[in-house]
Amino acid sequence: MASVARKFTGNFTQQEGLSADAIAAAVAVLQSGRLHRYNLAPGEVGEVAQLEAEYRDWQGSKFCLAVTSGGQALQIALRACDVAPGDKVLTNAYTLAPVPGAIRAVGAEAVLVEIDENLRLDLDDLDAKIASSGARVLLLSHMRGHLCDMERLMAICDAAQVTVIEDCAHTMGARWKGRRSGNFGKVACFSTQTYKHMNSGEGGFLTTDAAAIAARATILSGSYMLYERHGAGPEPEAYADARYDMPNCSARMDALRAAILRPQLAALDTNIARWNARYALVENRLEAQDGVATIKLPSAEAHVGSSIQFRLPGFTAGQCRAVLEAAAARGVELKWFGAKEPAGFTSAHPSWRYVPAQNMPATDRIMATLFDMRLPLSFSEDDCALIAELICEAVGEVAS
Repeated sequence: MASVARKFTGNFTQQEGLSADAIAAAVAVLQSGRLHRYNLAPGEVGEVAQLEAEYRDWQGSKFCLAVTSGGQALQIALRACDVAPGDKVLTNAYTLAPVPGAIRAVGAEAVLVEIDENLRLDLDDLDAKIASSGARVLLLSHMRGHLCDMERLMAICDAAQVTVIEDCAHTMGARWKGRRSGNFGKVACFSTQTYKHMNSGEGGFLTTDAAAIAARATILSGSYMLYERHGAGPEPEAYADARYDMPNCSARMDALRAAILRPQLAALDTNIARWNARYALVENRLEAQDGVATIKLPSAEAHVGSSIQFRLPGFTAGQCRAVLEAAAARGVELKWFGAKEPAGFTSAHPSWRYVPAQNMPATDRIMATLFDMRLPLSFSEDDCALIAELICEAVGEVAS
């Protein structure tokens, strides 16, 4: 490997620190001792209920439930939509393990759908898989923030009476033709894990416009019949059956996490613009590099660029590994989805042994040369410009 003249010295897993408002809110909760969402003083609304109402209004949904993680939101959504053991559930062949994991956790079977070269669900394959599988639920992963043609997708699913659950862990704040991600399907699930768009360590939301689903989800989250203390739930009569039918999954968000999320929600639109500025810097440089294929963003999509992906279509597996090493020597932490063994979050469908093995030639071909990189807001725009140059140096070194 050639000697490296320049090197990035930043940290790809270090997020921005929390604001003074978030820290003060956390201290106030700690001083009160009332961390459980239902442990309230007389007349107190509570941090979690306030967060639910604020997120409902920001998202533009009718109902919102705050839970312990995005993965729990997925499982609760599936159960609330009557997915039962043995049912088949459609989902992306390219996604992260918690998505097929949620399907397996409720006893259902994942039916994988191919992706296209821009990492979006292949809607022709979706149409075919609906017909061949008989599945009546799609757990749609907006993987790495990329929205497919949501109008066409919903037309396909509505015609086949397929319920759509949107996994919006990577698209909080994204839009398709002005409409927020999460407002297309029956239910949407969001994450506030540290590497997502708001940071509570772990946490998540479930949003829906369906009162019956909101009620079922609330009881599933473990409301102990205290559902009237929620900030963005349906009227009490919506719980008439759910309160008896739904098991308690103990997935309540606590007051401490809600307290630090509320100030972050207030700053989210500003932060989306900051992510997208960083994304554009890196994307523009990668587009100019020979051998690099960037991910095309449709004009209908307003994305949230908190990570960036690119492909090296002409490279072998050995060359892809060499790019990882060359980038690492320059201080740049890339992830590669083409490795045979799962590494961190870059697992691929053959490593999900809880999912029946399925032939996914298009997805496998695309993932074989697919790279991914986080763009935390702790990076300055100058940092991002340097990182892009270093990636191009690494690719050029291996290609030469």
